[in-house]
Amino acid sequence: MQSPSPHEIRRCYSGRVFPTERPRRLRRSSAIRSLVRETSLAPSDLVLPLFFNEVLDAPRPVSTMPGVSQLPVAAAAEQARLCRSLGLGGVILFGLPRTKDASGSSAYDPSGPVPRAVAAMKDAAPDLLVITDVCVDEYTEHGHCGILKPGPRGDLEVDNDATLEVLAKAALVHAAAGADVVAPSDMMDGRVGAIRRALDGEGHEGTAILSYAVKYASSFYGPFREAADCAPKFGDRAGYQMDPANTREALREARLDEEEGADLLMVKPALPYLDVITRVRAASPLPLGAYNVSGEYAMIKAASAAGMIDEKRAVLELLTSIRRAGADFILTYHAVDAARWLG
Repeated sequence: MQSPSPHEIRRCYSGRVFPTERPRRLRRSSAIRSLVRETSLAPSDLVLPLFFNEVLDAPRPVSTMPGVSQLPVAAAAEQARLCRSLGLGGVILFGLPRTKDASGSSAYDPSGPVPRAVAAMKDAAPDLLVITDVCVDEYTEHGHCGILKPGPRGDLEVDNDATLEVLAKAALVHAAAGADVVAPSDMMDGRVGAIRRALDGEGHEGTAILSYAVKYASSFYGPFREAADCAPKFGDRAGYQMDPANTREALREARLDEEEGADLLMVKPALPYLDVITRVRAASPLPLGAYNVSGEYAMIKAASAAGMIDEKRAVLELLTSIRRAGADFILTYHAVDAARWLG
């Protein structure tokens, strides 16, 4: 028997007639690919992290994060105008203070780098969304995310409840400076409720809370700890950040923060936890962000510098993957480059 030619109709094992179904028809041109694209990516989906160092007069490059620098507070207005011109969804601010102590008291100094940068940015670009990170690791001399106390074996551990007061004070200072959103990243139990009560009690009912609800004890934070000068002086943060093996716990953390009054939730890191992003998205109606963290950024930069990948294509692909997993917005150090590429 003569074999059928490629032009003859054959039946595939689905029972449908071939070649009636040809998915490639919808990939033939950029125009049709754009028309049927399931996941969008725009500059307004991106939030740029910025580091303001109180003692600097000029930018100081972060050696482990090419293209990222610690900035003087005097640069805040210029950064605000740049981000607004690019159409970014917003910025999130981290502060490096002049002095540190055991309790992180500089975190709630009204003259600290973050409140001053917030005020300058809102003055320069009032419609730019300004988010502030609320944590004390950048402000404590020991580098942990809270006040320490003696543990049961004579070692030191973070005192969850004592830390809540410091976080609430910092959130109030940021809100008074003009922050639109405060974002607690410490992973202390009950901190969303404590911050919400403090904000409402001082007339800041309109200040939203973006909770780092699902923050893992990840190995991908290394470069950030140089940028924010917040590496722990002893131990690690596994006692209060999440175990990378857990997913059900992520849903519990998100639910608790939602019940305490969080307005937005976040998963951190992003790329190793795309499955977690998807599950949290399905479980909660709140807007959901994901943090494309420093280690993820540094890997892309290193591979690009070595000629292993096309940086633009890789960045846009990974950001799209985070959106596809269910994130409504992405905190990323690629934000400025990505906005220009997308524009």
